[in-house]
Amino acid sequence: MSQEIAVVGSPEFTTGFRLAGVRRFENVPEADKDERLDDAVESALDDEGVGIVVMHDDDVERLSRTVRQRVETSVEPVVVTLGGGTGSGNLREQIKRAIGIDLMDE
Repeated sequence: MSQEIAVVGSPEFTTGFRLAGVRRFENVPEADKDERLDDAVESALDDEGVGIVVMHDDDVERLSRTVRQRVETSVEPVVVTLGGGTGSGNLREQIKRAIGIDLMDE
């Protein structure tokens, strides 16, 4: 069973998670994001011990089309994006994708 949290992003983004005890992270410096971000995300998605991948919302926009599609459709591990003013609608979709039902269904 996948239990570990992985964080992918800039060192500034991952530092807080590392201080909170997250041991699996992929630091991708801003200068290298265009070349290394896809590989870092795929590495986290392919790790069988990872159940949740955390990324900044802006980084998802920088992914290639194929990797972005994989991120958006991934069920295990579930990908959670933070920042970028995404609002509760995006979080609602992430929860629905992760557990398969809409808890807020009216």
